[in-house]
Amino acid sequence: MTTPATTLLLATCAPGFTPEKFTRTSGAWLVLALLLVTPLAHSQTLCNSDGQAAPTALLERFVNADCDTCWQDLATPVAQPGTLALDWIVPSDRGDDAALSNAASLDALQRLDMLKRHRPSAQDKLETKVMGWPGASLQVARGPAFGPYVGASIELFLPAGTQLDAFMNAPLTAWLVLVEALPAGSEASPVPRNLVRNVLQLTWSKRDVLSKTEQTSFDELRPLNIPAGVPAERLRVIGWVQDASGRVLVAAESVCPVVDKGD
Repeated sequence: MTTPATTLLLATCAPGFTPEKFTRTSGAWLVLALLLVTPLAHSQTLCNSDGQAAPTALLERFVNADCDTCWQDLATPVAQPGTLALDWIVPSDRGDDAALSNAASLDALQRLDMLKRHRPSAQDKLETKVMGWPGASLQVARGPAFGPYVGASIELFLPAGTQLDAFMNAPLTAWLVLVEALPAGSEASPVPRNLVRNVLQLTWSKRDVLSKTEQTSFDELRPLNIPAGVPAERLRVIGWVQDASGRVLVAAESVCPVVDKGD
């Protein structure tokens, strides 16, 4: 089975490789190719979800960019074991004058819109159960950084003979979220944070019956922009797939191996 981590390393050497397969952004494919082959890239750590237990819930914490005390709120909900946590900073009406404007993201507004929730005046939270998809698995990976970009991938593996409409409402929506992992205490936060820094949203649709003998997959590999000043070693990727009714079917989180820096 080809994993996202393997794909990140071998993509540009694969038979039939074309830039269009990985990105529609003009010129960005070259950055991704360089990211995969430079000595600097290979000296960095690849982070992926291989071997990790499948998450059972998704906890999303939304903070209005104008509420700096919300980030420090001792009542902030803690992610329980098996739960993926994401922290969205929602742009406020004050724009750049808001206390947390540097970390605010328009993606947060898009996410709230999809969830049919209003922008919080201070903070809000939503916990969603990951239903699980029998026989299916989701893998995500983050490659090394190259300049202002980092390679990221998401891949959904489905059992042979899967018929999408038999289990869920097509089409599928895949979310691949680049987060900055911040330990408890960062800017006086009482809990560890996965601060959303970039988002890739994809629509996957394949309504016909898949092969009865061969496993199939949906996959995407893209370079994602790293906001200025964000240390690459803090970056992780979180991904999930939901159906047209908003049910989260599978989810995954990358984990970076501990690098022995020696004495």
